[in-house]
Amino acid sequence: MSECTHNCETCGENCPSRSGGQPASFLEKPHELSSIKKVIGVVSGKGGVGKSLVTSMMSVLLQRRGYQTAILDADVTGPSIPKVFGLHERAMGDESGIYPVNTKTGIEVMSVNLLLEDDTTPVVWRGPVIAGTVKQFWTDVIWNDVDFMFVDMPPGTGDVPLTVFQSLPVDGIIVVTSPQELVSMIVTKAVRMAEQMNIPILGIVENMSYVTCPDCGKAFQIFGESHVEEAAGQHGLRVLGRLPFDPKIAKACDKGAMELFEGDWLDSAADTVEALLK
Repeated sequence: MSECTHNCETCGENCPSRSGGQPASFLEKPHELSSIKKVIGVVSGKGGVGKSLVTSMMSVLLQRRGYQTAILDADVTGPSIPKVFGLHERAMGDESGIYPVNTKTGIEVMSVNLLLEDDTTPVVWRGPVIAGTVKQFWTDVIWNDVDFMFVDMPPGTGDVPLTVFQSLPVDGIIVVTSPQELVSMIVTKAVRMAEQMNIPILGIVENMSYVTCPDCGKAFQIFGESHVEEAAGQHGLRVLGRLPFDPKIAKACDKGAMELFEGDWLDSAADTVEALLK
């Protein structure tokens, strides 16, 4: 049986969904030794908008609030999570399973770069192999008593997002976008996919929203007027935060010191995620 696209009009399979029965579930069980309470996907309709940045910052914020957080890096061909946390060691395993690597403050991370001999080695794999790897990060990795797992998605709406939404019990997604005119298209693509997969949308985070002048303190919207409120309103969504261009954030990423960042830009987003557990 081919992988379900949730579109019966273009599918020739005679599955329970078509025949009127209960839809078949593709959810995979996590490792028997894992404990994961909530799974949050961080998505976008295009690349380069800052999904990895938002993923890492959200995990840090919830960790600071006393929760155990984890990151499943599903961007297999463009993994950047280990870099922003300064992780260089390889993930280890034994007959029980694979163990994630812990950051300095205890955030659990699994990324393909933690399995490679050299983190600059490109991953030249076809879609099904990449999707299978992401699924194994869920089924074969031993996640230890995780309150919130953040899944850093690759851009777009292809194999990997489909695999994550079908295989993992995603409790909600955060859509990341930028201020340009195409924001409406980006948000709409991500929202419609989530709706097709019956995944709740927690809200939108706008990255690269503005830059603050170091001399006068005035905020300048270098991409022009933001359209995020308009896009959010079209879909009945909340804007959970706006991230600026900030040299301190870039420096923290480059130095692998994301856990030291200071700023309240995503506090509302963290409140929304925290409410899922309460």
